[in-house]
Amino acid sequence: MGLLFRRRPISLTALICLTLYLTSLLTPLAADDDDQPSAYEVLEDYDFPVGLLPKGVIGYDLDKNSGKFAAYLNGSCSFSLEGSYQLKYKSTIRGIISKDKLSNLEGVSVKILLFWVNIIEVIRRGDELEFSVGIASANFPIDNFEERPQCGCGLNCGDNQVRKIIRNPFVDSS
Repeated sequence: MGLLFRRRPISLTALICLTLYLTSLLTPLAADDDDQPSAYEVLEDYDFPVGLLPKGVIGYDLDKNSGKFAAYLNGSCSFSLEGSYQLKYKSTIRGIISKDKLSNLEGVSVKILLFWVNIIEVIRRGDELEFSVGIASANFPIDNFEERPQCGCGLNCGDNQVRKIIRNPFVDSS
């Protein structure tokens, strides 16, 4: 002999209450996504210019307590800036961010002469940014990074050309 289960119809009031409850659980999640600042705004919050990251960041993670971050691009990215130096970004850039300092960087490299070396730290000192590759460092004026470069063409992309000359002090003999 089998057991018979009787289904009780759900009352309209119970269904409305359940729907309202589930909606209230989901609404804060959607609002948090809209209120989350962009990766570029996070850079500015830590006193860095937006041009440290190329256009096209599709997301990021940030642990505000430890400063650990990861920024995500839709693939790797490379470009030259006014023929002075070449940069490469991996699809994920990681590091630790704090006021005026990016440390333990992974995923960004610069070509020095014939070799690609990782940029491991960026420090803001007043109106300059100091980029370190470990054995050497170079300073650049912060206004060189007001514009976000674009993968493939850097700052020389069609009608949006930026005509700043940025010398490469990593290989400068003076």
